[in-house]
Amino acid sequence: MKKHFVTVAQMGDLMPGTCRSIELDEVSLALCNIDGKIYALDNVCPHAGGPLGEGTVEGTHVACPWHGWKFDIPTGTCMKNPVDSWKVPRYEVREKNGEIQVLLQPPIREDFQETSSE
Repeated sequence: MKKHFVTVAQMGDLMPGTCRSIELDEVSLALCNIDGKIYALDNVCPHAGGPLGEGTVEGTHVACPWHGWKFDIPTGTCMKNPVDSWKVPRYEVREKNGEIQVLLQPPIREDFQETSSE
């Protein structure tokens, strides 16, 4: 079955070391750029619902702007309480022709093998 990716932003919209909130009909995403590699997390902090995409990127972590809880961007792991129930769901991302595209369903809850850009 072919995967259906949705364009959510342009590469030039997200500079390295930054995050951005993206609101779609289906989901709210936090897009993060770590050294040119784009990651997509669910935008809702599991602690109190803060928008992770408005947080600060510190290395490979994003700090929630509401209470400072940090999450590992590549894995979604909560650094304060690293149990699976506090993990932020992640989405598969690819770059194609300068566009950031996200596979919206289903979110990634376990480790996965990333696909290469098509």
